[in-house]
Amino acid sequence: MATHNEEIYAQAVALAESWQNRANELLTKEEKHIQDQMKRLLTNPNDKVLLSKMIDQSFRSHNSKRVADQMSHLIDEEGVPEFFSRIEKLFIQMFKGVGKHFSSLAVPTMIDQMRAGSSRAIIPGEHKELHAHLQKRKGQGIRMNINHLGEAVLGEKEASHRLETYIKDMEDPDVEYISIKISTIYSQINSLAFDETVAILKERLAAIYRVAKINYFIRTDGTQIPKFVNLDMEEYRDLEITYAAFTETLNEDEFKDYSGGIVLQAYLPDSFGMQRKLTNWAKERVANGGAPVKLRIVKGANMEMEKLESALFNWPLAPYDNKLEVDANYKRMVTYGMEEESIKAVNLGVASHNLFELAYAAVLAKENNLNPYFYFEMLEGMADHVRRALREGDGDVLLYAPVAAKDEFINAIANLIRRLDENTAPENFLRYSPDLSVGSSEWTYLKDSFLNSCVYQEQAQDGPNRIQDRLTETFPESASTYSSNRFVNEADTDWSLAANRKWAEGIREEYKKTADNTPMQIPVVIGGEELYEGRDIKEVIDPNQPREKVCLAQFALANEEDALKAIETAKQDPDGWRKLSAKERHEALSKIAFELRAARGELLGTAAGDTGKIFMEGDVEVSEAIDFAEYYPLSARHLDDIENIETQGQGVGLVISPWNFPIAIPCGGVVTALAAGNTVVFKPASDAVMTAWKLCQCFWRAGISKNTLQFVPCSGAKVGPLLTASEDVDFIILTGGTDTGLQIL
Repeated sequence: MATHNEEIYAQAVALAESWQNRANELLTKEEKHIQDQMKRLLTNPNDKVLLSKMIDQSFRSHNSKRVADQMSHLIDEEGVPEFFSRIEKLFIQMFKGVGKHFSSLAVPTMIDQMRAGSSRAIIPGEHKELHAHLQKRKGQGIRMNINHLGEAVLGEKEASHRLETYIKDMEDPDVEYISIKISTIYSQINSLAFDETVAILKERLAAIYRVAKINYFIRTDGTQIPKFVNLDMEEYRDLEITYAAFTETLNEDEFKDYSGGIVLQAYLPDSFGMQRKLTNWAKERVANGGAPVKLRIVKGANMEMEKLESALFNWPLAPYDNKLEVDANYKRMVTYGMEEESIKAVNLGVASHNLFELAYAAVLAKENNLNPYFYFEMLEGMADHVRRALREGDGDVLLYAPVAAKDEFINAIANLIRRLDENTAPENFLRYSPDLSVGSSEWTYLKDSFLNSCVYQEQAQDGPNRIQDRLTETFPESASTYSSNRFVNEADTDWSLAANRKWAEGIREEYKKTADNTPMQIPVVIGGEELYEGRDIKEVIDPNQPREKVCLAQFALANEEDALKAIETAKQDPDGWRKLSAKERHEALSKIAFELRAARGELLGTAAGDTGKIFMEGDVEVSEAIDFAEYYPLSARHLDDIENIETQGQGVGLVISPWNFPIAIPCGGVVTALAAGNTVVFKPASDAVMTAWKLCQCFWRAGISKNTLQFVPCSGAKVGPLLTASEDVDFIILTGGTDTGLQIL
């Protein structure tokens, strides 16, 4: 088998060489000019940064004067990009001279120039220009897959407009094939509302498929083929939702004979497993008389966004972090997809500009006589000479063509910038395509990279990087700043993972009570004692079920005597909290973060029951509360360690928290006061007492005494002023309304 594989690899290299040689012979003068410009860009990497700045800072505005001002400012500061041609440089200099004074004319002219310059890669979306291009390509025998740019819609009105656009595409005789993303047809995609999201997407996909089924595209030879809809994939968080919407829609009886497509990205280690799952589903579908489906395999399209999301939420990076494994997984997916049983159920679109990858697929297909079941896919306007070389060898090539009208200009430019960023990456094949020749050092580097990834196929990780499971997770001691002396932000819950959605369902089941529920009884905690009897009682009514008037809890309100006793206890500090060193306080407080981690579900449930706060919003509050519990004691300890500085708490702190951030804000106030060496009287908002009670329990379970942290829900009008006006209260931490703050002052 190893010898056989070596033969396949060698044949792929030879085929790639023949294609590259022929592509170089087919290179036009215009294409050579574009390659020279790309070489200048690679020679001046700061130009890419400047170009991004121009787009990001200038063209978002619809005010011509503002655009002209920003462009002139950037040119003054950074100069004119070196990779521009002489004519383009002259145009920029002219714009700088007169653009600000005649912005209403200069800016539209510049935008028209930019659209014209990008029209090879971004097809104008206006009806006349788009159809002229489609008809030209059809006459050349080139198949087109159009993608209307603007991946995420901002509301249901825009989603409805996109849906209408796709349906019109399917009715348009010039359109054969479209690519869509679920984020364009539904604006409220939510991983936690997984089933509801999929149900809505099914309805909307079905509306498109229904029209696609009854309309046909007529090729130049007169052949009629059904219109094709390809479901694109961008964000990792949409992976499972996209797959579910695709398969469940096609499972409907009316689409049994319709063949749709879906994309998987090889830079995700999850994708090979998803491909196997898709293939098993498709095999069963075909065995039951259904039509095959199609899989488009790409390397990946959203790396920078995935990096940003990973850093923002402190999650592992969803894609592989190295090119070797990406390329190996890509080949593994192509290899599996080219198995005869697989490809007859799941036809393949092999999407790449890397000639070695395309040649590898071609060799596998030829060996098994599977050419009718796969085709190459390339980007419109990228390396057209290579596409022509492939076509000469009878390779079936589908061009993926981004489309944008003039009013979608910013979407078009954003797409170009992303493509530019991808194509100039150090390990990307297209980076080396200008003047690439067989036998050169660049060609040898690319060939060696290909061969290395070929032999690495079985070693590449097969399974997700993102494996967070709130149901089973444990936390090592090293997670504490006390043991590590290093702060790292707490990871939020990754709702794209099925295990975490199941965990959330469990919280909902536990905390969604009925009218016959026995309410929780919440005492005041003063002087180390829990006190309930003989006090005014207030009810917590579930805001999520207003008609049913479900009582979740009953809490005692501290009276005037309680308030005075709480202040006196805090002043006396019977358990000696203020006598501890900063290091000793850090050791004690470090346990709170672990209690908060363990209580994440409880806090989400009570916050939802108290205030109606949804889990996704409550979850980030829990993470922030944990961050406070780790960061503040560490900071206080570092401050205390500074030579020639002596630190001590002020004494008694009163923490008054709001209802709208019932977890993070009270936790931050209490922790920072304790970390600085103070005792705390905690008065929570009356509308968030149940959550505050659960929060305090985390502190008490961690070992903070009920004398050091006292829990004093009370009337803001009657008892509150006794606390805020007391001379024995040394400081107040308040987050609340202006009127309250002024009244306290």
